[in-house]
Amino acid sequence: MTPDSTLQLTGLLIFALGSNLPLGYFRENCRKFSFRWFVLIHASIPFIIALRLALGFNWTIIPLTLACAIAGQIAGSRIRRRQT
Repeated sequence: MTPDSTLQLTGLLIFALGSNLPLGYFRENCRKFSFRWFVLIHASIPFIIALRLALGFNWTIIPLTLACAIAGQIAGSRIRRRQT
């Protein structure tokens, strides 16, 4: 992996984590399995896919982006729980 692609991958993973922080924060107050809950979980996925394809990464990067998205959701919901 070249230094350029390493930097791009780092940016993609930071985007996946960072975009899911506010979504997880807002998801914490939704009723589980409601439409809003579903939308908040999946809202960032099209943007992450578009960015992954635009940067030229193939499907092998999907587990990393998925792990960062889940970590962002969990971290966002924990932030919300600590505030209330």
